[in-house]
Amino acid sequence: MTVPFLRIGPSPLHEGAEQHMVPMRDGTRLATDIYLPTAPRKHAAVVSRMPYDKASAYMAVHKLAPLYLERGYVFIAQDVRGKFRSEGDTVPFVHEVEDTFDTLDWIARQPWSNGAVAMVGDSYHGYTQWAGAASAHPALRAIVPRVTSLEISDLSGLTGTGTDHALGLYHANYFAHMWVDHNLYAYEVDWSLRPLRDLFEDAFAAIGHRSAAVDSVISGRPLTDPFRAQHPFTAPPVPVLHRVGWFDNLIDASMRDHTAQLADPRWRDHTYLDADACDHHTYHLDQAPVPPEQDHGVHESVLDAVLPRYLGRTLDFLDAFVSGRGDRAGFPRAIWYQGHDGERTAASWPPPATRELRLHPAGAAQATASADGGALTESAERGTTAVRWTHDPLNPVPSSVRDPWVHLQEYPQEQSVHDRPDVVTFTGAPVEAPLDLVGAVTALVDIETTAAAGHLFVKLHDVAPDGTAHMIVRGQRGITGHGPQRAPVDLGHTGYRLRPGHRLRLQICGSDFPLYAPHPGTDGDLWQATEFSPAEQTLRIGGDRTHLTLTVSDGSAQLHSA
Repeated sequence: MTVPFLRIGPSPLHEGAEQHMVPMRDGTRLATDIYLPTAPRKHAAVVSRMPYDKASAYMAVHKLAPLYLERGYVFIAQDVRGKFRSEGDTVPFVHEVEDTFDTLDWIARQPWSNGAVAMVGDSYHGYTQWAGAASAHPALRAIVPRVTSLEISDLSGLTGTGTDHALGLYHANYFAHMWVDHNLYAYEVDWSLRPLRDLFEDAFAAIGHRSAAVDSVISGRPLTDPFRAQHPFTAPPVPVLHRVGWFDNLIDASMRDHTAQLADPRWRDHTYLDADACDHHTYHLDQAPVPPEQDHGVHESVLDAVLPRYLGRTLDFLDAFVSGRGDRAGFPRAIWYQGHDGERTAASWPPPATRELRLHPAGAAQATASADGGALTESAERGTTAVRWTHDPLNPVPSSVRDPWVHLQEYPQEQSVHDRPDVVTFTGAPVEAPLDLVGAVTALVDIETTAAAGHLFVKLHDVAPDGTAHMIVRGQRGITGHGPQRAPVDLGHTGYRLRPGHRLRLQICGSDFPLYAPHPGTDGDLWQATEFSPAEQTLRIGGDRTHLTLTVSDGSAQLHSA
């Protein structure tokens, strides 16, 4: 079968940028664009190492560079090894520690450099910043990783360590389009193909190249993860402005990074948080769902208006910790946007005056009967009751969002799946006063499956008075079929206001397709599975068996039984 595809190569270089082919230690040369301030003196440099075409409209480097130049920085954008104008094999993660070290070394030796370098960027080019920290190059003075994680190679299955994760097909889909060769490929995937190993085969045949990353995941032969031998937290600490989005699909992993930094005596005093109520691509809760005329991915004028919010406190952070022009002591430890309320700052995250609010599902008999399902209350039921449903891998629960990287652009109404018999829900009573969620959200789920193994998906929703439901946070993991287990689920962190009259809804199910592979119920390889059989799932509630734990502002509204 022939798959139509669009091959997208490197964009023309921008006026004002001077491209250099910077040699790495093995002779591979990386394409590097330099934007210089007009002032004839030595400058600190800000570098972003990316796989997404440094000259593309998507990366908007030509719009970002002037904002850095105005502050007196040299701005540098580099295509990573194997992508667009850079040389080398197209394999993610493997070379980033050494390549970042060599790039920083080259920058520090340039006649316009004062020897100080900072790094910025999102997602994969947030990961390259952690590679820079791991490299321990003395020129590196600060990093500003945004919507990223040290774990992204694990989450993608590329390093073979994410055994508790549900198999994220959207991760594989990313590698199948972005990490084939030096170019980017756009094509549609037929998600009905089985086994899953065949999802991208027709596209690879049409393109004439394969993705080494996808082959690594499917074959179970993981790529080398440089952080296994050289973890950033073992290197000398540098100031970190950790930038996250509450609706980013990597929020759980991002906040695990930040929490780990705060727990590390060497790193905690160097760590700052800047969180916005946005998704991976900077679509914001204030505009969700985003109408076409307000889409910054379409209209240049809208992008211009979004850039200050996109940059957040980045420039102020660099002024304070790199150039010395700002106030280090006065820079807030935590800056965040409280969804539906506005911007806040605090001396720590979670902020002072917070408490844990533990909620318990109740009413097992109603849990699959309607969208509202059972109840969600502060008082746990006595005794134990069970909810049973069937997970059918041939009829999985559909993913509500088409593209998780732009969740708020779509901002789907989730109640459309809540009345399915294979979706378990528990809904709280309307709050009479604002309930502010400000910190971690976790769940403990007492679950059992008749299958050899399975997946567990947990979501927390805001249910409006008209019944529409929108996701606040989510988490997922793998489960085993060896009897009952109490499975902890990390749903990430959030800053979110539940407004008066709104309700919280807990959703539990066993599939979310096509974002995640539907588990066939076997203990074999999900990529190779050709046989699928329904499995009975059992959720036990009552007492403290299954519960949801929120971090809320002290004095926020209490939840009561309906």
